[in-house]
Amino acid sequence: MKREPGSRRRFLQSAAGVSGAFALGQPAPAAPAPLPTVRFGNAEVSRLIIGSNPFYGYSHFNALLSSFMRDYMTQDRRIEILRRCEQAGLRTWQVHYMKQSMEDFKRYRAEGGRMNWFLLADFEMNTDLSLIGKVARELKPIGIAHHGGRTDDRFRAREMHKVREFCKAVRDSGVMVGVSTHNPAVVDSIEGEGWDIDYFMTCLYRVSRTSGDFREQYGEAPLGEIYMEKDPERMTRMVRQTRRPCLAFKLLGAGRRIDRPETVEAAFRFAFENIKPTDAVIVGMCPRFKDEIAENAAWTLKYGRKA
Repeated sequence: MKREPGSRRRFLQSAAGVSGAFALGQPAPAAPAPLPTVRFGNAEVSRLIIGSNPFYGYSHFNALLSSFMRDYMTQDRRIEILRRCEQAGLRTWQVHYMKQSMEDFKRYRAEGGRMNWFLLADFEMNTDLSLIGKVARELKPIGIAHHGGRTDDRFRAREMHKVREFCKAVRDSGVMVGVSTHNPAVVDSIEGEGWDIDYFMTCLYRVSRTSGDFREQYGEAPLGEIYMEKDPERMTRMVRQTRRPCLAFKLLGAGRRIDRPETVEAAFRFAFENIKPTDAVIVGMCPRFKDEIAENAAWTLKYGRKA
């Protein structure tokens, strides 16, 4: 049965407990219904986790959108969005490792921010493994994961021993060990070899396919990153096969599935119906034109409750 537009708006507002318009500096909304959570080690993680790509201008779409994100997302706005996420019931933030994000995290904590967090290793942390123990001791993330793009590069180059060395350094640091990937074959390989890790970060779209892969198969290459409609089915099939918890990301195709409210809803419904009850989703948010925080929290409340 088709839902009337007014009904959809009422659901979004009541489920997330916030007004329909996002504006920085407005009074705090009423307390929302608690979002569903899952356990990661000793931590309670909300099944909706805010990602960091929009904060730092990684649109995965085009240079214009990336530039807009970098201009719009001042540090004050990033901190305010994190506060709004807390108010909407999110308990967890996924953070890329770099100087700016670490400064943001320290300010967020100093100003009373309570969300726990996962760290995605990037830049120098991929090569300077001594940084892992330092960050783990000082900032205490739930876990540290090897970056998905670097994982896929090393899988293609048959250099997964480097990823394994990284994972050992994380294990020695005392926090949970993760591997991020866009390729279901990576999950299958790690599972088959029995690696000592705790969780996966699993992209629902295999954006790390190379132009060469496509040119070999089709005689031509696509423009830009590659998003195939059946990719979410392929990755979630692998997510269900691993006993390890997974953090599923890019369920909205890096903005390619946001044109209509029903498309966003369908993406959340598919994700939660096809990952395990022990899994969560990571969604980047740039609430400049609508209250993405409220909407995403609403769909998590509707579809993310464990049976």
